[in-house]
Amino acid sequence: MANHIISNSMGALRVRIKRGIDLAIRDVRSSDPYIIVVLGQQKLKTRTMMNSLFPVWNEDLTLCVTNPDEPLKLYVYDYDRFSSDDRMGEAEVDMRPFIKAVKSNLEGIEDGTVLTQVQPSRLNCIAEDSSIIFGDGEVTQNMFLRLRNVECGEIELELKWIDLPSSRAV
Repeated sequence: MANHIISNSMGALRVRIKRGIDLAIRDVRSSDPYIIVVLGQQKLKTRTMMNSLFPVWNEDLTLCVTNPDEPLKLYVYDYDRFSSDDRMGEAEVDMRPFIKAVKSNLEGIEDGTVLTQVQPSRLNCIAEDSSIIFGDGEVTQNMFLRLRNVECGEIELELKWIDLPSSRAV
């Protein structure tokens, strides 16, 4: 299955889960958060950060992008040793603006150029303006996502596009 995903891939997406901000309390005074990242049929998990409402992961997860219309989904949980893990919210990222920027003609574009601005709205989880930037030959987007279905919490992450050798020859 992994070879099938790679052969149909447009490229790879490196998701750097940077940190959580003011996450919900699910234990007595704190939580033990981890994040499950889903793109299509792919599912990856961060490590669990014990006793933290402001965890710093700085963890890179890499997923193959096969369909630009599939959103990137994040599910935050509180790890519990003796019972099922508690939900701490979720967020969703529309990948279309990022993919569109990646697939645009980047020939001759200067480092640090903002390719697109993504505005917060009721339809997305973005908490503040998020720029898609071209720099050092790469397309990146840093964003703060407001978690849904929970009383509080945000996740900071960065998206970075990775061209696969087969995706360059179009």
